[in-house]
Amino acid sequence: MAQQIADRRDVDFVLYEQFDAESLTQHERYRDMNRKMFDMVVSEARNFSIKEILPLNEEGDRVGLAFENNQVRVPESFHRAYRLLCEGEWIAMTEDPEIGGQGLPHLIAQAAAEYIVGADFSFGAHGFATHGAAKMIEVFGTGKQKEMFLSNMYSGRWGGTMVLTEAEAGSDVGNLSTTATRNPDGTYNITGNKIFITNGEHDLTENIIHPVLARIEGATAGTKGISLFIVPKIWVNEDGSLGEPNDVVCTGIEEKLGLHASPTCQLAFGGKGNCRGLLLGEENKGMRVMFHMMNEARLGVGALGLFNASCAYLYAVNYAKERLQGRDLSEMMNKDAPQIPIIRHPDVRRMLMWMKVHAEGMRSFVYYVAHLFDRTECAGDEEERTRLQDLVDLLTPVIKSYCTDRGFECTVQAIQCYGGYGYTRDYPVERLMRDSKINSIYEGTNGIQAMDLLGRKLGMKKGAVFMDLLGEMQKTVSAARQAPGLEGSAEKMENAVNQLGNLAMHIGKTASSENFRVAFAHSMPFMDVVGDTIMAWMLLWRAAVAAPKLEKAVGRAEGEARAEKIRKNKNAAFYEGQLQSAAYFIESLLPLTLGRIQSIQADCRAVVDIPEVSFGG
Repeated sequence: MAQQIADRRDVDFVLYEQFDAESLTQHERYRDMNRKMFDMVVSEARNFSIKEILPLNEEGDRVGLAFENNQVRVPESFHRAYRLLCEGEWIAMTEDPEIGGQGLPHLIAQAAAEYIVGADFSFGAHGFATHGAAKMIEVFGTGKQKEMFLSNMYSGRWGGTMVLTEAEAGSDVGNLSTTATRNPDGTYNITGNKIFITNGEHDLTENIIHPVLARIEGATAGTKGISLFIVPKIWVNEDGSLGEPNDVVCTGIEEKLGLHASPTCQLAFGGKGNCRGLLLGEENKGMRVMFHMMNEARLGVGALGLFNASCAYLYAVNYAKERLQGRDLSEMMNKDAPQIPIIRHPDVRRMLMWMKVHAEGMRSFVYYVAHLFDRTECAGDEEERTRLQDLVDLLTPVIKSYCTDRGFECTVQAIQCYGGYGYTRDYPVERLMRDSKINSIYEGTNGIQAMDLLGRKLGMKKGAVFMDLLGEMQKTVSAARQAPGLEGSAEKMENAVNQLGNLAMHIGKTASSENFRVAFAHSMPFMDVVGDTIMAWMLLWRAAVAAPKLEKAVGRAEGEARAEKIRKNKNAAFYEGQLQSAAYFIESLLPLTLGRIQSIQADCRAVVDIPEVSFGG
């Protein structure tokens, strides 16, 4: 059962062999930590997830939520697991222990989150959302607000949400209609209706803290006139005690394709004219504050793509090893030949390989960004901190969009591996597919992420940040050239990096010209090209780490003797798998990416020139 969340061997490879997590202990921030402690944290997260969270999926999916009298009840089994989540201090893993955190590196916390959130997001989202809401208060709140809210939120005693969306505004947040009026005591009256609020109402915590976007009466239109308010479900007195219920009412929950145990709520604020809130940050600067949480959420949702891909792949590969069907291709005409496990059929192996390389590449990508956070915090000078933070900002829309799209595709491939059984509820992969589809829509649709990459991030500091990213890729190319057997892959990767650089200049120039609509019509394909190149980068990086270790394990053995050594040595088999993953992606999938580059550079105008009436309907 443990293998249905994440492959611990691969997690450890990324942590310690690819990114050298142990070196973080050399920095002042983590001087009291060591690898033994890191291993213990990941092991505890893994054991907790397998024993307590993974079993929640079936009840959560089949039974779901109860909504009655404006209140939501989660599945009964969630309560014990949530209590253990709080007792284990899993909600605030990276935060300072003085405010209720564990003070862990982001890299280690990411590995723990892969088990905790990956086991069941309907459950894990309660901690995920609460952390983001609390972090905004930590960064932008007043001293009094921090005193009133932080410890109760980071401990999980109180829940937290993110309240943006309105029915008439949708992704156009600047068009919201929720209003705020000043009260003599410094609070604000909030009036409006919000939809699609994850964890907006539930019975796991005694209070829920809502960060709500609203426009103060008289403020300018659009996003520049939006402010952010802390709106508790139960009013919090200045001494931290709970007061009277606030005028916040859940008017309904959404019936969704997946995540049946995740309460996606419609909330009415001030229906009785008595909803109070506290200004968080400055007036008219609400989007600046909310984007701090949004970026954290986008990285978290991108990581969900990895989690779903990892689970789906491991379910599929284990099933393929056990399911007997058909004869070996070499014995197709022999009616007496025994059935074989379907993992021996070439097309099933193709599907498994496709899932394997994307799950591995995405794990390295997600962990890489977590490691950038650690390197930023440990950087010795401001220039290096800025450089690393710029890389995070550039990669945020890519990790959100690319990983959620590929994560969903992995669940689809897993169903295909199962055949007809995969389409039934007898096996978990169909639930994974339903649960993972929302990830491409959450926190700004993937199309919006692609527009952000092209319209904002590509041109950061006149393109210097994107060039820095390409430079990081070239470092791996240079390292791979020195690794045994990777010279050809390194050459192909270098070609892809150079072509990506040329494409970036081309599409960036088009986006700033009168043909900007053509550029944005290709923003999603451009996102895919960037993501594919990052996958190739990460997989080549892995192979460059694995190659010398494999050579050490098998020596100069060749042919069957080499294969036999690999079969008998688990580490050798793992390292061989890394070389094959890089070879498959770079030889079989990257050429498709190069073709996509050519199609983008052709500047086809069909998408923008087709008359609306020609779409039919």
